[in-house]
Order: sequence, then structure tokens, then C-alpha cells
Amino acid sequence: MVPRGFQTPTLDAETLDDLEARALACRGAILTMTSVAASGHPGGSMSSIETFLMLYRFADLRPKDPCWAGRDRVIVSHGHTSPGVYSALADAGFFDVEDLIPHFRQAGSVFEGHVERSVPGVEWSTGNLGQGLSAGVGSALAARLTGGAWHTFVAMSDGEQHKGQVAEARRLAVKEGLCDLTVVVDLNGIQISGHTRDVMPVDVAADFIADGWGIEEVDGHDFAELHGAIARAVADCSRPCAVIAHTVIGKGVSFMEDQAEFHGRGLTADEYRRAMEELGLEPRLEHYLGLRTSPCATVPVKRPRPAVATVTGAPRTYTSEKGTDNRSAWGAALVDIADSEPSTPIVVLDCDLAQSVKTEAFAKARPDAFIECGVGEHNTATVGGAMSVNGVLTFWSDFGVFGVDEAYNQQRLNDINEAHLKLAVTHCGLDVGEDGKTHQCLDYVGAFRDFFGWRVIVPADPNQTDRAVRWMASQPGCIAIAMGRSKLPVIAEANGDPVFARDYTFRYGEVEWVRRGVDATILVMGTPSGAAVRAADILARQGIRVGVGIVSSPLELSDDDMRRALEAPVLVTVEDHSVRSGLAATAAEWLALNGRSTHFVRVGVDGYRSSGASQDLLSRNHLDADGIASVVRGHTKKNSA
Repeated sequence: MVPRGFQTPTLDAETLDDLEARALACRGAILTMTSVAASGHPGGSMSSIETFLMLYRFADLRPKDPCWAGRDRVIVSHGHTSPGVYSALADAGFFDVEDLIPHFRQAGSVFEGHVERSVPGVEWSTGNLGQGLSAGVGSALAARLTGGAWHTFVAMSDGEQHKGQVAEARRLAVKEGLCDLTVVVDLNGIQISGHTRDVMPVDVAADFIADGWGIEEVDGHDFAELHGAIARAVADCSRPCAVIAHTVIGKGVSFMEDQAEFHGRGLTADEYRRAMEELGLEPRLEHYLGLRTSPCATVPVKRPRPAVATVTGAPRTYTSEKGTDNRSAWGAALVDIADSEPSTPIVVLDCDLAQSVKTEAFAKARPDAFIECGVGEHNTATVGGAMSVNGVLTFWSDFGVFGVDEAYNQQRLNDINEAHLKLAVTHCGLDVGEDGKTHQCLDYVGAFRDFFGWRVIVPADPNQTDRAVRWMASQPGCIAIAMGRSKLPVIAEANGDPVFARDYTFRYGEVEWVRRGVDATILVMGTPSGAAVRAADILARQGIRVGVGIVSSPLELSDDDMRRALEAPVLVTVEDHSVRSGLAATAAEWLALNGRSTHFVRVGVDGYRSSGASQDLLSRNHLDADGIASVVRGHTKKNSA
């Protein structure tokens, strides 16, 4: 029996014959499951099947223990080849092929149309091309930071090599010296619209070589060549390596070979019978169609708990005499967490903005745990997500317009993969200052509204920022904390004591009520919080009593807090954010769903704005104390008229 881990440089004749027989059976399974589902991607699955069999049979894996911590990581970037991936996993013993074939692409089945992390043996959900290599880089970096001995393998297609994120990942892998990372590219020359040379020609080998990778080119259908190249790549301790596997789409069935139409469609009943006859296999379409009404016995795999901070250090307290900006409070809390958790693998990812996002102090304190990714936000987002599911407490800090808007799809995929990335974005809203509208991230709450797992924190001052950062480090899941750029006043009680100090503990979803009033209620988020409190104090001196609730979790408004907000006849939301998708949207949704009406006013940003000093921009949008007071005053008078 050949040991796992690609320790053997060559395979004996008996093993090679056995692999050929397994490849034939898998081709039959690919054609049958896509015919049962009447959809899928059989062509690329058949060109990649030798690669999948090779990786799942010889990488260091335990099929009966798919989450074994020491396992090699196998990531499939071209997730549409799920029929090939699933059939190879079944062949390796991760689950029963008889459960797979009748339930492929069926509602409620674990075997979805693109590879999903819920399937035993699948490390990362893919299908949006260009993501897999970044996930592989994240896995390899996690091995380094945790002391893990695993090797990371990434299977890719040729059509995705054109994408910019792939180039970002290639370069980071070389920069970080990830010699325990091996890529296998299925170079079948076909993508949806035809031959790759016609759609978008790419010299795949030359690109890898130019970025410093080791390269071997082989016949991807020759098990001996493929195994030898992968074994040599694994043994190369000097650099990451890529195996370029030349293959034929639809390999094994004459009328499918080199035909783009079979990239993304299943066979007709007649084509299925002809294909199985060519392969010398028994057609069993009717048998498996009959089993489609039975339940799918393979259930989603349960993943281990992620790395979180159990000790986060003593909170810092900022006073009105010694104020600061939220981003500096974030950076200071980050260093405290790292100092308090010396045994927890922790990493901070940067995209050439450490000075601005205040992670320089962490970089000096823990240079081994600070990874500079350059101007490559797409790659960094996926790298961070993959690190977070591989035992590393992972932070990424960037400007909001890059960490949220630039990497929107990557953050969506982190959500789908149930990652645990901690995203700290600064320079959000109009508080980016003079950089102008291209850098005004006005949707840092709204962008995450349509995701189902992300939580969003928008702190009001440095004290709340400090405590929120420590809280998020202790929690699983993807969490974003959004901050502006400017120094902010410390939020204080009427007697002058800091609100978010002493015994204050951050609790996600709680509104902090800092002023009471019966004429109007202000719900405020983030940067304008201090201005809203000052506005309430101004109005109080004019006989208008205004309650102020500080909302740090704008996607969550509790029934109790909203009922309290509605005790006054006027409700005003205030935010340095688009009024269409931020705090105002959450409040409006609650009102609609609960059948409540009130005099509702939105103060925020309703369009792109020009360059200018942050305070000037906020003032022009009624987000300073005088502006907020003016709006509230006008609407309380209208309401009482």
C-alpha cells in the first residue's frame, strides 16, 4: 500500500492499474450524477479526475476523520467540477458514492452544484473562479503560524488564470516563501465560451515562472507523470510549485472531448447511454432516478471551534482631556490582545496602510504575525478567511472603501464558508476627509446587510472602540468594526463621567441610552455620536427634551430599545452613512415589520460628496451638533403644530 503524503517518488504498476480502474468508475459516476440532476459540469470533471484521485488518495488525509487537525489541505478552486471532486472523495472513503449519485444538485442535499465546505473532505466552498489559490495561501500561512505540518494543495482550472486575484495570490506565496504549497492546474484549453486561446489567451506556465514559482508540465491523464511531478513539488523546500497538467475536456468519451458545450451541461438520455457504452460501463440512470426520492444520508460535516482570545487585557480608558481617534484605540487594543494571548496564533494582515489604520505598533511587537499583502485586497480578504478556519485568530485592517467595497464578493464568500475573519475598517463615511468621493465608503453597514453571518460594530468613541475590539477578538464568526478618521470626543454622562468606561461591557445589539427626553429621540451611530449628545444638550437648554440612544450594532435593534425610542413622538436617526442602507434602514424595517408609525426623520448622507475637511463635510450634511439640533428642532415644532 502506497503511504500518504507523496513520500514515494514513483508508483508501482499495480497501483497505476488500480488508479486507472478507479478513474473509469469515477467517469461513470460523473456522467450518471449529472444526468440524474439533468445539469452540472461533466466536461471539466472528466479532465480533472486524475488530479482529484491523486490528491485525495495520496495527500495525508483521514477519510473517516475529515477534520483531523494534522491533515493536508486540498482546495479546489474550479468548484464547478464538483462531480469530479465528489466522486474522488467517495472513492477515497469520505462518504458512500451510492448516497452521492442520486442526490447530486438536489434541494436539501449536501452535494451542491459547486463544491461546498459542508461536504466531508471539502476545505473551502468555491465556484467563483479565482478564489482557490488565495485560500490555499491562507492555509499555508496558517500552517506556519500554528506550527502545523500540513501541506496545502490547490487544484485550479486554466480559464481562471486570467483573474487578477490569482496573480495577487501567486506573488504573496513567493514573498512569504510558502514551499509547502503546491498547485495543480487542469490545462484543458476549454472554458464556457470556447477555447481559452480565443476567449483570453494566458501563458499559464510563464506567469507562474515570472512570479518565482517552480514549474513542471505533464500529461494530466498519466498517473505516473502526475504523481511524480506532485511528489517532486512536495519535496521542493525552496519555493511554491505548480504542476501544469495538460488534459482533454470530456476525456474518455469521444463526442465530448474538446467540446465546449460539455463544460456546463449534462447529457441527454441518448448521449448518456452512448457515453457509458464507450466507457464499457453499465448505464444506471433509471436506478438512481428511482433513489432520488429517498433521503440523503450524508450530513454536513461539523467543524471545530475557531481560535479566539480568552484573555484580552485590561481595557484602556480615554478621557476628555486626552481624547483620540477610534482607529488609534483599535490599534492599542490590538497590541494588548496580542500581549495577553502569547499562546494563541494571531495574525494581522495589511494592504500597505499600516500607518493609517494604526497597526504599526502590532507590527513592531509581533513582526512574525504581521503579513504585508501589498495592494491586493481581493486576495487578502480570502487569505484572511482561510487562515481564520485553520486555527488562527485573524485580523485584517484596511480603509472601508477597500476592505468592504473592493472586496465585497470575497467577504460574501467568507460568510458562506463560515469564516471567522475580524475586519477593522477605518476612514469610513465622510470622515475620510479630503480624499473625496472615490474614498468615501458610505455603505459599510449596508454592504453587510444582505449577508447572513457577518456582524457589524460601529463604535461611538475611543472607549467603546477599545471594549468592542476586545469583545470581537473573543467571538467566533466574521465581525467588522467600522471607524472614521478623526479624533472624537469621549461620550460623557450629563455629570461628565465617560459613558463607556468603568464597569461598561460591550454587548452586541445593545443600545446605550446616554440622554433622556420626551419630545424626540435620536438614535445615532458612530462618528456623529458626540455631536448628537451635544445637540441634545443644546436643545435641553432651549426647553426641548431629547433622548439619545447610541447604536453600535446597526444591524440589530431590539424590540425593547425600539419601544423606548418610540416613547417620544419624533424619531431621528443620525449616521455618517448612506441613509438608504444604514441605521435608518434598520429602524424603518423595524417600524414596518411591527406595524408602528411615528414622525421619522433620517439624517445622514444621501449622495456622493466633494473633498473637504471631515468636519466641514459633516457640517454641510447636518451631522455636526448645530446641524443635528436644527433638524430636531424643526421637526419637533412641526410635530407639535
